[in-house]
Amino acid sequence: MDREELFQRIRNGGPYPCGDKRIVEEQLPYLDKVFAYNRLPPSHQEEKLAMLRGMFAELGEGCYIETPFSASWGGRYVHFGNRVYANYNLMLVDDGEIYVGDDVMMGPNVILCTATHPVHADLRRAQVQYNLPVRVGKGVWIGGGSIVLPGVTIGEDSVIGAGSVVTHDIPAHVVAVGSPCRVLREVTEEERLYYRRGMKMDYDPEEA
Repeated sequence: MDREELFQRIRNGGPYPCGDKRIVEEQLPYLDKVFAYNRLPPSHQEEKLAMLRGMFAELGEGCYIETPFSASWGGRYVHFGNRVYANYNLMLVDDGEIYVGDDVMMGPNVILCTATHPVHADLRRAQVQYNLPVRVGKGVWIGGGSIVLPGVTIGEDSVIGAGSVVTHDIPAHVVAVGSPCRVLREVTEEERLYYRRGMKMDYDPEEA
């Protein structure tokens, strides 16, 4: 296949040969950018932000990614809304598109993965890969060590418990945990009054 068809397949979810030399040549400069970002000292905040803006497809206001972090394409296919925070060791397998809404929080060692392979070994030996988009709605909190698999959408304001493996879509306004991740319960208004079970919220964030 020609170059245009190859990269169209990468973006559109069709099967393609992931070991193709043209892909590797295109990808390496983006990996270099990730390497350079991770080498910047924490105190170089403005430089780090400017670098992310040059790496990501979209980056809203007030975003921050702790180092180290990794991304297959350096954020080329990643769209972050405003005030997205990611703790240490975020891994973005961004061979396909990743969409993260406003005010999303991600704990340490979170993986958002768009790339996958066929089940049949013959196809894997042929280095066949395909990519499915990941979508994380606004206000979501993804607990540390969680993995979000290709094609998954997480609804807004939901909480994904630490260590979860999210294999299918999660609706909005729920707490979901486990491997595979399942809905535990809905988020209620009572939780506005208690920051943890039995621990009452004793200050107003809007007045702080």
